[in-house]
Amino acid sequence: MFSPSGDPRPGSAPLVNLIRSLAVGELKRRQEAAEHALMNMGITFTVYGDEASIERIFPLDIIPRIVSPGDWEMIESGLRQRILALNCFLQDIYSEQKILRDRIIPPEIVLEGRAFRKICTGLKPPCGIWCHITGTDLVRGGDGRFYVLEDNLRCPSGVSYVLENRRVMKRTFPHVFETSQVRPVDDYPTRLLETLQHIAPEGVTDPTVVVLSPGVYNSAYFEHSFLAQQMGIQLVEGRDLAVIDGNVMMRTTKGFWRVDVIYRRVDDDFLDPSVFRPDSLLGVPGLVDAYRAGRVALANAPGTGIADDKVVYAYVPRLIKYYLGEDPILPNVQTYVCEDSKDRSYVLANLDKLVIKPANESGGYGMLVGPHATIEERNEFKKKIEKNPRNYIAQPTVALSRVPTIVGDAFEGRHVDLRPYILYGRDIYVLPGGLTRVALRKGSLVVNSSQGGGSKDTWVLSDIPQEGAG
Repeated sequence: MFSPSGDPRPGSAPLVNLIRSLAVGELKRRQEAAEHALMNMGITFTVYGDEASIERIFPLDIIPRIVSPGDWEMIESGLRQRILALNCFLQDIYSEQKILRDRIIPPEIVLEGRAFRKICTGLKPPCGIWCHITGTDLVRGGDGRFYVLEDNLRCPSGVSYVLENRRVMKRTFPHVFETSQVRPVDDYPTRLLETLQHIAPEGVTDPTVVVLSPGVYNSAYFEHSFLAQQMGIQLVEGRDLAVIDGNVMMRTTKGFWRVDVIYRRVDDDFLDPSVFRPDSLLGVPGLVDAYRAGRVALANAPGTGIADDKVVYAYVPRLIKYYLGEDPILPNVQTYVCEDSKDRSYVLANLDKLVIKPANESGGYGMLVGPHATIEERNEFKKKIEKNPRNYIAQPTVALSRVPTIVGDAFEGRHVDLRPYILYGRDIYVLPGGLTRVALRKGSLVVNSSQGGGSKDTWVLSDIPQEGAG
């Protein structure tokens, strides 16, 4: 928000000037009002603890994260490029596997990945699109550059908080939005519905679209219900659907109704008990067969999880070069693949300097932040890496950028990342902004809500506002 000299950056000046003009205690009052609004709106998520699941309000700090037009242009083009390459990768590995034969990525990295679904080989998603909804986590390093920290193609969550945070912020700072020329985000549900309608089975002109949720006990259930309501479509669970004569049908009070497109928020493992986990009560028996026959469309397609495996992540710059013939616009964070013997030796010798991540965990779970870990914790991870090297990567500790955050009666810097959301339908659309997650604990680099993080509204400016602009 501020330059090294301490002056507000051009895009931040209207907000900074407004805050400076407020009476003593007014900003704190607005923060408390925002928190009450979130509580009244029921904007929650669930933390799964050792003893019980705890539903919490998702914390919002009302000082927004501001992104300049130039930075956003680079982010947007970089994300478009990345999604195109990842989609090409998914299409390839579930068909000809040229990239594996050319050893651009070691075959065992893909074929032995926990998220690789051999059963999906030969699938032909509508319009050739595998990854319809993606949330890509970005960080800004000490050099000022944006880096991709990880990709999320397995039911990425959080966009509902982006939309609801914006509603609250418009009440909190009603006049500064126009002055700052903040790009809107409220058309996301419309764009999401258009994306889903675009992949409807051939010949269907007025598709029935539903959101498939694991149910009320899922941590992101608020988001499932919110998006269904915003799109004006049905929210269903597996027990509401059945495959009859090859078609997916929804139970209604007037009998069965055909479903054409499913935005599924259920992981692959639980999607269809006749194909994946037979003990799943969350999915729909026969769903994958109906999908394979072209009777229903799924977003995202089954099998997309291998593209956000954290080991595969290390090879994405190569995928971009291989499929698109381009250099990555958004670089990866430097990554060591523990499956590689040379990288593994370095990692094991430098556990006190690195962040160790498992290939398929999320939410900040299962990782080791080496500089903050005990000797016992580092020794435990050494054993884990030696036992299953394919499951781990390591990265240097990134000096995440910080933004002003309200702490008590003062401002303090807190580390943030950014998760923009990308829709791939008729075209590739990047929501201008995304979820800025903030590590509310002082000094913490872990921004995940499950680990005590909160959020900020993200203001992407359409132009740098001028001093005094109305």
